[in-house]
Amino acid sequence: MTVSRLAFDGVTKSFGPLQVLKGVSFDVAPGEVHGLLGENGAGKSTLLKILSGVFKPTDGRVLIDGRPIDAHGPVSARRAGIAMIHQELQQVPRLTVAQNMFLGRPLTRFGVIVDHREQESLAAQALKVIDPHIDPAAPIGSLKVAQRQIVEIARALLEDAKIIAMDEPTSSLTPSEFDRLAEIILDLSGRGVSVVYVSHKMEEIFRICTRSSVMRDGSLVGLVKMSETDQKTVVQMMVGRELSQQVHTSFATEQVVLEARNVSSDKVRDVSLTLHRGEVLGVAGLVGAGRTELLRLLAGADERSTGEVFIDGESVALRSPREAIASGIGLVPEERKREGIVPLRSVQNNIVLASMSRFAPRGIINGGRLKSISAVTLKETGLRPFAPEREIRRFSGGNQQKAIISRWLAAETRIFLFDEPTRGIDVGAKAEIYALIEKLAKEGKSVIVVSSELPEIIRLSDRVLVMREGRLAAELIGDEITEHAIAASAIPQSTVNDAAEEAAIVTNTSL
Repeated sequence: MTVSRLAFDGVTKSFGPLQVLKGVSFDVAPGEVHGLLGENGAGKSTLLKILSGVFKPTDGRVLIDGRPIDAHGPVSARRAGIAMIHQELQQVPRLTVAQNMFLGRPLTRFGVIVDHREQESLAAQALKVIDPHIDPAAPIGSLKVAQRQIVEIARALLEDAKIIAMDEPTSSLTPSEFDRLAEIILDLSGRGVSVVYVSHKMEEIFRICTRSSVMRDGSLVGLVKMSETDQKTVVQMMVGRELSQQVHTSFATEQVVLEARNVSSDKVRDVSLTLHRGEVLGVAGLVGAGRTELLRLLAGADERSTGEVFIDGESVALRSPREAIASGIGLVPEERKREGIVPLRSVQNNIVLASMSRFAPRGIINGGRLKSISAVTLKETGLRPFAPEREIRRFSGGNQQKAIISRWLAAETRIFLFDEPTRGIDVGAKAEIYALIEKLAKEGKSVIVVSSELPEIIRLSDRVLVMREGRLAAELIGDEITEHAIAASAIPQSTVNDAAEEAAIVTNTSL
């Protein structure tokens, strides 16, 4: 009988009266790529933190090669052969690749002097196995995200890791970069390294995983072989219900709410567009095409060099976010944690940020008004659990997104700008965000959505603008809105023949 490389045996975790893991048991074979699936809040992150030594289980055991381990922290977990690659990479940008690979355990001479030459030599040996083009002496901040993830994998090899846990490793990768990562993961599998892979992207799970453990509400609800199941079944296990495949409904009117004429900045070139009342306008394109920069111009976050913007036919300056907010514009940014929330403040205190004058007309927040208005908007967006006074960092990504939308509802926003609205959000919450966007349109609000997921753009949009190299390359309406048409317009003509490698549009399964 083959001994499992990794086993969770009745793992339970409680924080006070709250039980977040409830007797989780499953195993991972040597060399297996094992998916760990579930909605945000299902307990995946807590389980990985127990594996990596951040938390100790309240009850139960973690076993490696049949022997229980007692990790007293991340360092002892690494010594036991466990490596953790986080969605937000734990690296120091100004240090070199080699220095990052030896963080926390530098090689020294005489126990005092760091041996940089030996570190670079050993780092180069580890990198040679998976990507010899990465210079161990280069500042890690100068590398692409995909290369920085490869460095983390090389670091795990350097530490002779038996188990590598990857938490949403492709949230910022292009399809071609994922292809390379998949090759590396499967090569690690062939070397006997076990990989625990967490992702909301079903096509990735079905491509690289042999089996997956599915979690819901802190419990293991099933163990599935990927070759014997389908996406619909797995999603239903994750959410506990069948998600309906809704079709797009348009609520657009003829009334023009926002118009941009020939707006430009460093990365936006002579863009003109109109947005109608009740319309959802999609903006597609490759990574770096200028989509985010266009939204930032309209939100007053970046300065435009030329062009004009009109709200209800009147010219507006939009020289700052404050002016944009006063004009009824609200931005839901791509970098939710870095640009969208104040992590240590409560949900309701995050809601007040865009409309302080409404809640504090004399400089002092009216607690009663804040509580009542935040309660109304949070119920409208469906915050779960409904705890407005809890720190926002303690909520899942989907619920943080709902709180940001609630902020703009509280500010009586009329024009919503969504930049990658469902990035890093599970399938259940994704469907809820779609429903919220359509509800905004039905109520007469106007919405611009930037997304790298083609099914998402097609699912939500009345019209689609395709950007290429900072300019508008196409406008698609109705039956013209297809994945092929969007991709063909987004890819520079000089690289059409290499589209499969160059396209940085994510086409993962959306609802």
